[in-house]
Amino acid sequence: TRKRQKPGSETESGECYRSPFRKPLAQLTNRPHCLDSSQHEAFIRSILSKPFKVPIPNYKGPLGLRALGIKRAGLRSPLHDPFEEGALVLYEPPLLSAHDQLKIDKDKAPVHVVVDPVLSRVLRPHQREGVKFLWDCVTSRRIPGSHGCIMADEMGLGKTLQCITLMWTLLRQSPDCKPEIEKAVVVSPSSLVRNWYNEVEKWLGGRIQPLAIDGGSKEEIDNKLVGFMNQRGLRVPSPILIISYETFRLHAEVLQKGTVGLVICDEGHRLKNSENQTYQALNSLNTPRRVLISGTPIQNDLLEYFSLVHFVNSGILGTAQEFKRHFELPILKGRDADASEAERHKGEERLKELISIVNRCLIRRTSDILSKYLPVKIEQVVCCRLTPLQAELYKNFLKQAKPVEELKEGKISVSSLSSITSLKKLCNHPALIHDKCVEEEEGFVGALDLFPAGYSTKSVEPQLSGKMLVLDYILAVTKSTSNDKVVLVSNYTQTLDLFEKLCRNRRYLYVRLDGTMSIKKRAKVVERFNSPSSPEFIFMLSSKAGGCGLNLIGANRLVMFDPDWNPANDEQAMARVWRDGQKKTCYIYRLLSTGTIEEKIFQRQTHKKALSSCVVDEEQDVERHFSLGELKELFTLNETTTSDTHDKIKCRRCVNGHQVRPPPHGSDCTSDLSQWNHAADKRGLQDSVLKAAWDAAVTFTFHHHSHEQQRGIP
Repeated sequence: TRKRQKPGSETESGECYRSPFRKPLAQLTNRPHCLDSSQHEAFIRSILSKPFKVPIPNYKGPLGLRALGIKRAGLRSPLHDPFEEGALVLYEPPLLSAHDQLKIDKDKAPVHVVVDPVLSRVLRPHQREGVKFLWDCVTSRRIPGSHGCIMADEMGLGKTLQCITLMWTLLRQSPDCKPEIEKAVVVSPSSLVRNWYNEVEKWLGGRIQPLAIDGGSKEEIDNKLVGFMNQRGLRVPSPILIISYETFRLHAEVLQKGTVGLVICDEGHRLKNSENQTYQALNSLNTPRRVLISGTPIQNDLLEYFSLVHFVNSGILGTAQEFKRHFELPILKGRDADASEAERHKGEERLKELISIVNRCLIRRTSDILSKYLPVKIEQVVCCRLTPLQAELYKNFLKQAKPVEELKEGKISVSSLSSITSLKKLCNHPALIHDKCVEEEEGFVGALDLFPAGYSTKSVEPQLSGKMLVLDYILAVTKSTSNDKVVLVSNYTQTLDLFEKLCRNRRYLYVRLDGTMSIKKRAKVVERFNSPSSPEFIFMLSSKAGGCGLNLIGANRLVMFDPDWNPANDEQAMARVWRDGQKKTCYIYRLLSTGTIEEKIFQRQTHKKALSSCVVDEEQDVERHFSLGELKELFTLNETTTSDTHDKIKCRRCVNGHQVRPPPHGSDCTSDLSQWNHAADKRGLQDSVLKAAWDAAVTFTFHHHSHEQQRGIP
């Protein structure tokens, strides 16, 4: 090949190489004539008099008549087109007559506030309504002078997406044609910090860079928070801070030095006690706009409800003492099964008054909406008889500890609380109280003799526990008949230890999430489990560590092994699998030991949920299932019943323990036990796994509630 030569280099013959692609330079011989000043000015004017033409063939666009950086004259325009199809308009300026339009100052004319189409295209109808409600509240359009609200949608309705839409809108626009806020703070449980960061990235696709603090030394965190608070201007580099409640409380001084446009408190029922340090730290944050997210705003009593409302809109319900006197006491008296007609009437009046006030700043939609988008969910309460060993240990404890006598005297001592914990652990498995029997603690003197000869806690021995036996059957049938995955939830890490032993014995692959796992590792474990290709069959979950906010759609069966006093904790944990993205029918199994303290706890949950149904969901004619006296009968054992709860709800559809009438079509069974579709034998069982377990060992009875009726599925 011939060597390429550089232009200007000489060839072998000595001639200068000239590229064929370049024209030779023309020699300029004519020099400009010397002109006088008048001639020069005339020449320049002739050049400038020619109109500018964009050097693009057939160009017919604007001619760029304004210089760079110069404000365009005329009316201000919204950030997004309010007349585009599907546009979500949060604010519409008032219509002006032609005369008023001439008089208005163009630099002060309000503009439409329109949600970014990137988000409005993915919002479902109930979410669009929620975003509009949130925006009206935080901009003081619903309650003049108040800028807070409570997003109380039930689990799985997309509260996170609605709040991200709100933040993005406030950070970018307002009727005044400028951002409404500069910065926003999201405070959440530590396990959800990374989840919030991922959600912002998912929905906004890199349009914004949030600052998530999920670890580091005190000095590093302080430096990040100082940098965040010092940001100013229309385009803040990291306008969203995502931080856990614990980290916020420890570093509150840094955040209280400046102002924040908006604070969002996820799982806001953490703030139910206005006396705790976290509540005080958040309340002292310098921001009027406050959004509290909680799918369960009423958990135990109305005073906790007051704390949440008072946090977002201080003063609309008066002081705590005024609220208790005017609302709480009359409503609770009216809700008691033994209330007089006058007390019921007064309670209903005060309830209506409370609802009318709170509804101006609270939005609530139930999970019934999800039935349009998600598969069927079947919730089943499985009452498992105690084994002979458990029953003897239970009766022996009640004789020795005598907790009933203390309760009758009105004492709630440390020993009473300890008795409750001991009985709950005994219901789970005798292994959990074996150490107490060895040490012969109060209530367990001589109990060691009741255990089988040679018993050791090293092995799980499911046959010694009614609930563990049922769980063993459920897992075995699920594993052998389907490719479903299972989430196991318990309040006690000791019970999770038993689950691990059982899984090792049966050679089930599993993962475990409890309080010892770091925040970063939790996100990776959840992501791996949800992958269809992951081999793990079981996800063990501590309800205290991961019951809130986690998305475990990789599984479609969940076993709630023991009940919590707070119904919200159980509701949160049970909502981990029935969420957006779930493709399979979901089965929820709530295991209860028949006739024990667990049924009493479940009954107390029902009482609290009935209160929530009245106040939050505004349901009418919610049944009064239990009197306060019945709810105090904690320390008894009913060995003759198939279900103590079923006996007490005065079921109108069972004859001799058999279901004779189905629940009303479309009834909301979750808030009314008398509407549960139940049976005292295996007739009516809609779950093949439970049917198979029943055939394997008839040791339990069951009651269940299904969303199938709500969707009209036969």
